[in-house]
Amino acid sequence: MRAFALLLGAASLACASATGGGAPDTPGNPTRPEQATAELPVGFGTLHQEDIALRIQLPSVLVRAIPLDESVIRVLSPDSYRGLHELVTSRQAELDEHARRYGVRRPSLWYFSYYGVQPEARFSPEEVVITSAGRVFRPLSIVPLTTGFGEQRLAQRGVQTAIYLFDDGVDVNLPLVVTVQGIPSSGWESNLRRIERERALVRSRAAARSGA
Repeated sequence: MRAFALLLGAASLACASATGGGAPDTPGNPTRPEQATAELPVGFGTLHQEDIALRIQLPSVLVRAIPLDESVIRVLSPDSYRGLHELVTSRQAELDEHARRYGVRRPSLWYFSYYGVQPEARFSPEEVVITSAGRVFRPLSIVPLTTGFGEQRLAQRGVQTAIYLFDDGVDVNLPLVVTVQGIPSSGWESNLRRIERERALVRSRAAARSGA
């Protein structure tokens, strides 16, 4: 929704100011896995965040979940990629501290947004699980990005966002399900097919640029 996009744009601008500029082409992100087979050049994607987001409709809240793995977000358009990438880099020290606390070198990071569709909507940020490769993962830690996240309530059209840290066993390159307050998502398999097609196109565009 427009409110979601506007909030994320504002957040990325604030992060850019705090970090002194745009994201480098090769992110130095010690909490993310280095997967040589999935590594992609930056700046050649065309997808939008809505193309890779999982949506979970609660009775009064719309939840969106986006994996922040570089092998996924590099298929996004440059502006969309930069917005999510800078959210991570702006909180890198905090994320690394949380990861060390739980003994996880490279946690799976996810961006969650909660959008109120009714007045005084309530949500339970801890009631989130990811089912991946036959295992169930609960968040190790939650890093709020918006003021008031801990109040767990939303005005109509209000948005609260956070970065969730999960164990590194979550594999975004396989089918998975995100469940929020007992309601499961659907569609990751179709999202993954879209992502895989775009990965091939990203490599093709980068190769054409380098050969020009």
